[in-house]
Amino acid sequence: MSAMSRRTLLTHGTAFGVSLLMSKGSLGAGSATVSSTANPAANPDNVPVLAVRSFSSPRHTTRYLEAGPSDGPLMIFLHGWPEIGLMWRAQIEAFASEGWRCVAPDMRGYGGSSKPAASEAYTLSEIVDDMVELHEHLGARPAIWVGHDWGSPVAAALAAHHAQRSRGVVLISVPYFPAGFALPTLVSLIDRQLYPADQYPDGQWDYFRFYLTHFAQTVSDFDADIPAALASIYRRGNPASIGQISPSALITKNGGRYGSAHRAPATPPDPALWTPDDFNALVEAFDVGGFRSVNAWYLNDAANMAYARTAPDGGQLRQPVLFVNGDWDAICDINRSRLGEPMRGACRDLSVTSLPAGHWLPLERKTELVGAIHSWLKTSGL
Repeated sequence: MSAMSRRTLLTHGTAFGVSLLMSKGSLGAGSATVSSTANPAANPDNVPVLAVRSFSSPRHTTRYLEAGPSDGPLMIFLHGWPEIGLMWRAQIEAFASEGWRCVAPDMRGYGGSSKPAASEAYTLSEIVDDMVELHEHLGARPAIWVGHDWGSPVAAALAAHHAQRSRGVVLISVPYFPAGFALPTLVSLIDRQLYPADQYPDGQWDYFRFYLTHFAQTVSDFDADIPAALASIYRRGNPASIGQISPSALITKNGGRYGSAHRAPATPPDPALWTPDDFNALVEAFDVGGFRSVNAWYLNDAANMAYARTAPDGGQLRQPVLFVNGDWDAICDINRSRLGEPMRGACRDLSVTSLPAGHWLPLERKTELVGAIHSWLKTSGL
């Protein structure tokens, strides 16, 4: 029996307050699965049990995964676009096996968590408040917050606005922008040698602009074939992309990510990133809500920048911060761009490491990311 088939997912309630037993591997919204028994004999490698839990307040419901001892030091993993908490499986299992209490929520709009209809419900302040409520529910002990993609701005904003809740912060792929993760901030840092303003006014962030100007189309194009869309998004980084124009800079010129087809081409998922069972769970999560709520995160620049201005001490982070850069990340690499400058100026105790990966670093370099965090925790005395 493989380690994957021995993994056990125990239901402790769902986003709808009902325990359901679904097919093996399923972790779609409103569902959970037992893939084997909880008998220790069925788990000889002692792979940590991933429990599916749910927490509700009057304003929001958060479904989350949890593993590790309840009295262990707290580590909270925040996913980005278009992910779910399950993307952190490898890191959760590694740290939970060492005694950490690991928690990975489905963020607002994703998976089994609430999906409000209004676009303004997806401001960073609302999402940070979700995490504050979840943190209270978990006991409110200061945590290590780990964020990837949009999860990085959430983790950093929480550390800036609620410093007492954070012992340290790990930001992966997207650096910290104390002025707010918003298009005006990003455009000011574009490499204009690679992206001349007259040809690429928004540089590699053109996709962000397209979401703002063609929101309905972006949603319908992704929703036209969700499995193919997700498979086409999750591709490994390529070292040949260094110094080349990112496809993300060509979205407007091409009339959308998928051009005139308005749907993703048939694409097999990469099993090196998502196992087949976990990819099926990802697809199930998006089958429920589609891409509208998750793309709405991009529609609140003005509110997010205003929120950033209210952070104490100008948004300076005094906690230890680790930034993990993807060498082949065509959008967010900080080693060949100015994108890291605001973070370097705003973090009092910043460590930076790079891994040979593209944007989906936690999936591309599962073990190496665990090692990088391990090293930083030890060096930082955490």
